[in-house]
Amino acid sequence: MGHLVGHWSLAIGHFLCLSLLLIGCGKPAAPNGSATGSSDKPLTIGLSFETLQTGFWVASLDAFQAELDRRNMKMIQAIADGDANRQIEQVKNFITRKVDGIVLVPKDAKACIPIIKAANAANIPIVLFNRPPDQSDAQSAAVVADNFALTKETVAYMMGEAKKTGKKHKAMVLIGDLGDINAIGRRDGFDAAAKEAPEVIEVVARVPTEWNQEKAQAGVVNALQANPDISFIFTSSDFLFPSIVSALKSAGKYKKIGEPGHVILGGFDGDATAYQMLADGYLDATGVQDVYFEVEACVKAILDLRAGKPVDQTIKDPGFVIHQGNLKEKAPRMWGAKVRR
Repeated sequence: MGHLVGHWSLAIGHFLCLSLLLIGCGKPAAPNGSATGSSDKPLTIGLSFETLQTGFWVASLDAFQAELDRRNMKMIQAIADGDANRQIEQVKNFITRKVDGIVLVPKDAKACIPIIKAANAANIPIVLFNRPPDQSDAQSAAVVADNFALTKETVAYMMGEAKKTGKKHKAMVLIGDLGDINAIGRRDGFDAAAKEAPEVIEVVARVPTEWNQEKAQAGVVNALQANPDISFIFTSSDFLFPSIVSALKSAGKYKKIGEPGHVILGGFDGDATAYQMLADGYLDATGVQDVYFEVEACVKAILDLRAGKPVDQTIKDPGFVIHQGNLKEKAPRMWGAKVRR
């Protein structure tokens, strides 16, 4: 009997030792908000931006760095400088380096399809930032501003201000590069708002800019010469405000809100120039793209895709309209207010 008890004691001792060893083999939990790969190394995300031409893209890149740092994730970046072929090669390099996810700002909706398919073939989740792809069988998610709705809301606010003056206004709209789907949405949003109140504004000038300052300035100068009584201007990007302001100053028409001769001004993006114009009392309103929402949504989508969770093909950023009445409340969320000098 003592021999049997000795065997049981030995067996129990082995069991306890084995149990302790198994418990000790468990992986340590990752820090809150962090993400790690199968070997507990931080995940690496490749960011490919088509351009850093405007403050929006620079602010977005900075926001990605901050968000990935917060999550203990690494970032490698590549800027294509408007070259679709270069962007394809840059993303192929990401794939060769076996990144854990890709964020892409594509040159255009068509050129990005081969890039998405290459990521699909490598089983790397890919999310498009701020520009959606064309329809295809390539698998990706896209986080985009609701360009149409936000523009329409911004212009509707401007028309409300115009209506208060008790007169009909002649209007100018600056149109972006129509190879950019964002520019199309903003143009269509402006037109939809304008059609709803023909008694408030008459569009007398449509200025094509192709996102080019010199072309924008020349177009605004010409429009003001042809229609010196223009009193309502909307630009499809705040990026073009320096050209508009220069032309208005030359024509003696750059006046603060409430001053005689003030031209009602509105834009889209929410950059540092727009914030300063709001603060100084010259800008009536702008539609703000919520950079921080879009960046957080991109990173979350990559993590969800890696985990096999369902992700919407299109994730929309509703953005918000900022104006004189809500400036103090909304400025903390306006990316241009944060990056202003």
